Parts: sequence; C-alpha cells; structure tokens
Amino acid sequence: MNFRRIALLLPLTVVPWLDASAVSWEEKQFNPMPDNEDVILPMPCEGAMVFRKAYIPLAGPLDDFPVKVGQDGAEYGYVEQTRPAFIAGSFTGAKTDKSRYYLMAKYELTQLQYRALTDEKCPEPSNKLRLPQVNVSWLDAMQAADKYNLWLRKNAVDKLPKEDGSAGFLRLPTEIEWEFAARGGVDVSAAEFRDTRYPMPENMNAYEWFAGSQSSNGQLQLTGLLKPNPLGLHDMLGNADEMMFEPFRLNKLDRQHGQAGGYVVRGGNYLTASADIRTSLRQEDPYYNADGQMKSKTTGFRLAMVSQTLTSRDRVKAIESSWKTLGTGSEEPAQGEGKGTVQALNSLASSVDDKALKEKLQALENQLRATNLLQEENRDQAIRASLNLGAFLCTKMLDDGQYLDFTQKNYALNCEGSEKDPTCDMRKAKLDEQKSRVHKLGLYYASSLVESASLYGQPLLEKQVPVMDEIMDRNKQLQALKPYLKAHWSNQKTFLQKQKIDADAWLTACKAVKQ
Repeated sequence: MNFRRIALLLPLTVVPWLDASAVSWEEKQFNPMPDNEDVILPMPCEGAMVFRKAYIPLAGPLDDFPVKVGQDGAEYGYVEQTRPAFIAGSFTGAKTDKSRYYLMAKYELTQLQYRALTDEKCPEPSNKLRLPQVNVSWLDAMQAADKYNLWLRKNAVDKLPKEDGSAGFLRLPTEIEWEFAARGGVDVSAAEFRDTRYPMPENMNAYEWFAGSQSSNGQLQLTGLLKPNPLGLHDMLGNADEMMFEPFRLNKLDRQHGQAGGYVVRGGNYLTASADIRTSLRQEDPYYNADGQMKSKTTGFRLAMVSQTLTSRDRVKAIESSWKTLGTGSEEPAQGEGKGTVQALNSLASSVDDKALKEKLQALENQLRATNLLQEENRDQAIRASLNLGAFLCTKMLDDGQYLDFTQKNYALNCEGSEKDPTCDMRKAKLDEQKSRVHKLGLYYASSLVESASLYGQPLLEKQVPVMDEIMDRNKQLQALKPYLKAHWSNQKTFLQKQKIDADAWLTACKAVKQ
C-alpha cells in the first residue's frame, strides 16, 4: 500500500494508522494473560485485540444448539426468568469439523484500544490505559466497531476469519452470544452452565471485580488482572457493565415480550454487590437521557466477531434444501404419523384451487412442521443425554469390574489353598457384595442400553454420537469420557444388530478401555 499517496489525498485529516510516530504495543498492554488458544487481530497504531473461540456443536447450515438462559427463582422474573434459546456459530474450520464458532473479545475494550480507533493521533501505550473504556454511549460503541471493521478491511483483511469465503465482521454481542460465553459454553457441564455463575474453584474474588474493600474497593480495575472463566474470557462479570447489540425486552414466561426498549447491559460492575453478581443479571439503559446520548462511568463493552448468514449462492441452496426438510421427517429413517400428516397436508394443499383454503392448509402444515421440529430437537437432546449416561456407566463398570477382579484374586490367594486365612468369611462376604454390586450395575446399564435402542433406533442414535463426541472434546471435564463413549456405542450397536443382552461382554468391553 502506498501510504504517502494516501496521506497526500487526505491532507486535512490525521488518520491514526498512518501516524509514523506510533509505538508498537507490548503484549502486556493488550494481552496481559496470554494463552495458546488466543486469536489475535491487529489494530491501528501498531496495536492488537485478542479473541477467544466459543464453539457450538453441529455444523449444518440450519443446525443450532439448545440452551437455557436466565435464572429460575430470580426476584425479577420479568427481567431474568429462565427461557429456552438457541445458538449457532458463525465460522467453520476444516470440512471435517463437527462444530462452528464465533469469536468473543478476551477482555473488555480498553481505553488504549478505544483511543487507537477514535483519536486523531495514536495514543502513547501505557499500562494505565488498560482500564476498560467506560463513559461511552451505545452509538459510540457501534461507531468504534465500525471504524475497526473498516480499518481491518483496508489493512488486514487476510487476518479476518472467513466463512464460505466471506470475511467476518465485528459488532456488539447479542445477549445469547454473551450469556453462552459468560456461562462457559460447552466447556462446562450442563449443571454448571445452569448455575448462577460459572465454576470458580478459588472463590469469586479470584475471578471478578465487585463492590467492597475485599474486591474493587469502588474503583474500576485494569483488564486481565484476575483469572478467566472456562472459555478464557476475563471480567465477564463485574468490573465494567457490558452493552449488548439488541434492544431490551421483558420476559413473558417462556418467551420475550413484544416491546423493544433501550439497550441491554449485562454482567454487573465494580459497584455491584457480590450477592448480585450472576450470569443472568441484565438491565435496560436508555439510548438517550436529558444530557443527550446515555453514558455511564460503570458501563463499557467488548466486541464479538461473527459472519453474515447468506454468504453465497451455494450456501443459500444448502439452507433452502435444509429448510424444506425441517419437521417433515424426510431425513429420518422411519416416518411417524406426524410426518405422514405433513406430507398429506402438502399434497392436499397442492391439489386445492381455492386460495383461502390453500393458505389455511399451508398454515396447518407449517404449524405441524414446527411441532415436529421441536419434538425432534428435544429427542436429539435426550439421545445425547442417553449417550452421556452410557459413557458414564461404562466408567462405573470398569471401576467396579476391576475391583471385583481384585477381590476375587485376593480371595483365591488367601482362601482357596490348603491353609485358609482366618479372615476368609469376611473376604467371602465382601466378594459376594461386590459381585452383587457389579450384577446390579450391569442390569441397570443393560436396561439403559435396551431402552435407548427401543426408543430411538440405530440411525437416530448414530447421528448424535459425533455430536456428543464433539461436546466431550470441547469440555475438559468430559474429555476423559470419550473412550468410554466409544466403548458404549460399540455395545449399543452390538445389541441393535443382534438384539441380545450380553452383560458380561459389555462389562468386558468397558473394562478394556485404555485410560
């Protein structure tokens, strides 16, 4: 790029990224806690911003992942009540990947980064500018994102993640993107995801800034001083409130109310009491107040990197193809009564000439498809839970089976020779007790395996195995279950093919897992 020529074309404007006096930032000024999985993008003024990937299992064009946001029992249910939601990633890695992801800024946007985007001259890098940028309006945040997007496309488009050839872009996160990331995504268990806060083994003081002398002491704090959440994100709760992309809506039991108000602010801040720090915390701020655009000394923001949805003609065709099968059962191995009804309604609507009747039949078809789709999504979630249980039971089979082997060997060594140990009666009782425990566990495992086979069948089960495998791969706590999932699925397939219960063989398969 010919910087001199561009500078001549813009003689009256000082552009930060053309500032020859810009000093390269030290890593500690934009990434005080570096990690191997960080994604780093350049910024104007020789700066940088760090992102983390939030992975979501499922990779099809219309695949999304069910989550629950909000909190049960919240005092302000009309603001925070639990409700179902869905999330999907923007970017695909390799063609064989079973997940998609979006990127969330690792830290709240700092004063240094904001000034690099908005000042006429590059700021001098310093540690004190690592404070979150607060006292900006929602429109200021959007303009900063716009300036960063334009700069990246002019100067570092090759660094941007791409989806289907289309470069990603930065914006404020949606509420679902923010809350999914704040709770820990698929890096935490389902129970941990639904807790009021992500897991904090060393107590909240080590992870988030909140009100009181034991934490923030009433002061905004530098970014990245405390430990991150399970996705590697810092200060998601406390320190500075964070602005969301969409307007605020009230809750109406299991859905959001129709009125869109001001913008959403999430996460709490350095003046929020520790008891109130939670991932479901949300409030409404107006876009404008008596002084003009709304600004607050406690509110800042972080950016998300996402992609557009309709990226190409091929992607549109894939989405159209997937859309036509939603709730129709055309991708399922067996047609249920509801699926047959969908086809019948479609055929009937096609053969009717009366326009009003045709529209009614098509509306009924769409309602039935939506009902079927919800049932299919709930079924798939139940299948994944079944596979997870099977893998866990396989670990118990291994542990209890190995202990039974030890107990039998110990008993044979001490009680089956010519000279019997005086403790043989006690050893025999322990051996019988362990045999009974393993037998009962085997029956429970067999019942679970048979019920799954009867309820779902091999094609439906098989479709969810790679999804569960991907969830386990992303969740550090579940990674140890992956070989047991493989052993359990092997047992499941054997039963599906032979329709024969063989608890001893299943026990042997689980005991053979290499840890």
